[in-house]
Amino acid sequence: MTKEQLGTLILDTERQMYCTAKSMLYSDQDCADAIQETIVKAFSRLHTLRNDKYAKTWLMRILINECYTILRKTSKVISLDEMCETTEIAADEKTDYSELYKAVGSLKEDLRMPVILYYIEKFNIREIAQIMDITEGAVQKRLARAREKLRQDLQESEAWT
Repeated sequence: MTKEQLGTLILDTERQMYCTAKSMLYSDQDCADAIQETIVKAFSRLHTLRNDKYAKTWLMRILINECYTILRKTSKVISLDEMCETTEIAADEKTDYSELYKAVGSLKEDLRMPVILYYIEKFNIREIAQIMDITEGAVQKRLARAREKLRQDLQESEAWT
């Protein structure tokens, strides 16, 4: 892959990168820092990309690692209320999905990331496994556990009965 192709890929996945970073970091400044570091590392380590077919997965893996680095450095805790206030929720005017977004946001990160990558970012199981550096079976199991947890949480809140 050439640097020009990488630049095009970055521009094409800009929204996805932001959404993924936002799901982990919540702060716009932290998201911007993570994306910026991801771009710098991607260009400087382009030679480590083994197969152009997996360039998007490779880029998202770098982003997730950068988000983890920022989380380790800042180690700040954000309440669910603050997260919901700062996060814009794109929802249909007729349907209020805020309870669903709150429930997804309250999942532990190991369950939340596969849900976001699968349902929002539209990655397949194999790509998620590569991004998260786990097996495909682990991704499927986490998605199943996350769906069950979401089902329980939403039934308890009586928002989806």
